[in-house]
Amino acid sequence: MPLAHLDPFARHPLVFLTVCTAQRSSVLANAIAHSILAELWRDSLERNGWCVGRFVVMPDHIHLFAMPAEKPQQLSKWIAVWKAISARQIIAKTGASAPIWQRDHFDRYLRTTESYGKKWDYVCNNPVHAKLVSNSDEWPYQGIIHELRP
Repeated sequence: MPLAHLDPFARHPLVFLTVCTAQRSSVLANAIAHSILAELWRDSLERNGWCVGRFVVMPDHIHLFAMPAEKPQQLSKWIAVWKAISARQIIAKTGASAPIWQRDHFDRYLRTTESYGKKWDYVCNNPVHAKLVSNSDEWPYQGIIHELRP
């Protein structure tokens, strides 16, 4: 699945994703939603061919880094799968109202480890910029599933 705008030797490009909630509803920054999403992303490699690296779950959106494995599901289909499953589970376990997610998502393919580092600095400081914590290490709704090496 080579992409024309990427280095043809980059077999496994790193993708930076942002996915927002419907109407930017604050339904994600809780232990239940964090656990649901992390569990789905842990299973993504085996089920969908996508490795999830670092992620941050904010009240109304998520940021994550992902990398396709050998035979990945199409990116948009993979996102649709975990959004659908997580929406059902979040609604059932928290009583949140449907819909949970916006239809679309934002993706950006990263070219270098420097770009990955800069994006991660931005992502991990999101809770600080939003004045949810004073230090990014204090934010409980973040993690890493796989160590990704672009």
